[in-house]
Amino acid sequence: HEMTAIEVQGNPQTSRPRRSMGLFNNIKFFVLCHGMLQLAQLLVSGYLKGSITTIEKRYGFSSQKSGLLAAFNEVGNTVLIVFVSFFGSRVHRPRCIGIGAMIASVGVFLIALPHFISEKTVLFFSGLCQSLNPEEESNQTCDQEKHDSHLGVYPILLLGQLLLGIGGVPIQPFGISYIDDYAEKRNSPFYLGILFAITVIGPAFGYMMSSVLLRVYVDVDKMYSKYIDLNNDDPRWVGAWWLGFLMAATLLLLTSLPYLFFPRKIFQSFQEIIEAPVEPSTEKMMEDKKPKTDMMEEVSLAEFLKSFPKIVMRTLRNPIYLLVVLAQVNLAAMVAGLATFMGKFIERQFAQTVSFSNLMMGGLNIPSAMFGIMAGGVILRKLGLTVRSSAAMCTVAVFISIMFAIPLLFIGCPTQSVSGINYNISSHQCSNACSCSDEAFNPVCGSDGVEFRSPCHAGCKTKIPNKEKVLNYTDCECVASIGSPGFALPGPCGNGCNNRLIPFMILSSFTCFVASLSHTTSFMMILRTVTPEDKSFALGIQFMLFRVLAFLPAPVLYGRAIDTACILWGKKCSKITSCRYYDLDLFRHRFLGLQIFFIFGGFVCFFLSFMVLRRTNSTQEQNEKMNNQTKSENSQEMKDAKQMISNSNGHCNTQRNLRE
Repeated sequence: HEMTAIEVQGNPQTSRPRRSMGLFNNIKFFVLCHGMLQLAQLLVSGYLKGSITTIEKRYGFSSQKSGLLAAFNEVGNTVLIVFVSFFGSRVHRPRCIGIGAMIASVGVFLIALPHFISEKTVLFFSGLCQSLNPEEESNQTCDQEKHDSHLGVYPILLLGQLLLGIGGVPIQPFGISYIDDYAEKRNSPFYLGILFAITVIGPAFGYMMSSVLLRVYVDVDKMYSKYIDLNNDDPRWVGAWWLGFLMAATLLLLTSLPYLFFPRKIFQSFQEIIEAPVEPSTEKMMEDKKPKTDMMEEVSLAEFLKSFPKIVMRTLRNPIYLLVVLAQVNLAAMVAGLATFMGKFIERQFAQTVSFSNLMMGGLNIPSAMFGIMAGGVILRKLGLTVRSSAAMCTVAVFISIMFAIPLLFIGCPTQSVSGINYNISSHQCSNACSCSDEAFNPVCGSDGVEFRSPCHAGCKTKIPNKEKVLNYTDCECVASIGSPGFALPGPCGNGCNNRLIPFMILSSFTCFVASLSHTTSFMMILRTVTPEDKSFALGIQFMLFRVLAFLPAPVLYGRAIDTACILWGKKCSKITSCRYYDLDLFRHRFLGLQIFFIFGGFVCFFLSFMVLRRTNSTQEQNEKMNNQTKSENSQEMKDAKQMISNSNGHCNTQRNLRE
């Protein structure tokens, strides 16, 4: 031992690498790295949902297709997550996390790739009636080669999402188990609390980042300055959705590199080994530091797969577990749909920009849910709730959230009057002579307050330019006016009810807060109602059901409901693209109606779990009373028997005395 210390002191070249590796033997440094990695991973998730409607507009996807795209990362995650519980203690966990993060970063780079292989965004600008301007005509012609280049965009995006899901499989479970194994028991909850907080903060940062970057025009890297002069409140505006994916992918790649240097097992620091008195003591400390996952009895993969259905059925036969998980699945489906399309709802319903809508999501709704989760944990801790009282709390919280969600159905804006679509259908006959293209989309607002799809559809023949912008369109035959032809202003008319946005957001945020009170409480119900040996497996089944029943189908279902409210689909090269106009009342009722439907499903499941627990407790109380009554009767019978025996003994003794 002394020779080792002398050699280390005398040879600085030997000690330097050992000191550098000591950083990777520190569990606190692992927690720091893992927090940064989870932040980068969840940043991608929030940014994707914040920019999904921009991608939809750029490449002409329906809401159903964009919903499938948003949920497709769950496919790879669902397929592989089951095996994590088996291989968790048999692999080099830090290295698996690093490799998975690298795969995920490749997937994020793939998501940004379509921007670089696609042509510049082509927009309609003036589209005047009877315009013979060659520049404007060329703007309206269909270039089949450019259109065909978009056909491969959707598969590339799906592949990127698939790789993102596959790469993200080992990050959270392996990281949590690694920290739980090697951190001190008193510090482990604190470290895990930091990671769970990041799971909420990460998506919020993603929404905020999308709010900033979507204010930049999509083709800014292609020096298309003519289009950059558009305002981001123009309905034709497409933000630089790809820029955030490049930044997030780079961050994900950088945060994955430290995991290649963490050891499979965290041992003592080198300084502690030197200070140890004898070698056997060091070995003993190594054994004490060995994680409990390595001490578990290892089974083969075949045995694991063979026992898997039995454990699943045994777990699902627990009525409380099944009801609570189904309640959580309903709430998770609501959250998945709202996180994907709430920004689009605010944008369309209240005539806001995509940037502002994402700011509302990241700055108001998600923090409200985070505070609700924290408040639920505090209530659970302060009151020391039992399983039955926890079920009652979840039932009441979800019921109150329903009461706050129902008024949201009536806080919205009516559909603006659009000529030829939902207003004065016969007025489009005045633009027939203009030979307006059905693919034209350059909204203008007539002086009569009616919106038109383009200046051509308004019958406008001249424009008043200002450099590269248009200030006004004049000689508009289709705009109702007294005397001379009317005029039209660039941009949509709007629905004039922006003042309803603030009450809507306040009520929506409060609904999120109250519903989130059940999050921590319901998780504790699961942990308290399953057997200890099935606890970790029950959580694995729970997250698998979340993905299969909520995170995968919910965005697609919400997207389909939104598509059914469309009243005018866009066209490009005679093919249907994204929706141009929605029936806003139908949009609001179907979108928020699904929210209320899923919250009500969660309420029913929580209420049934409370009734089952109440019945179980009453049955147990009756059994205890019967047992106590039986015990008292038995004790009374014993007393009577003892009394009879003592009486008979006394009688015998009396007779014996008389005989004597």
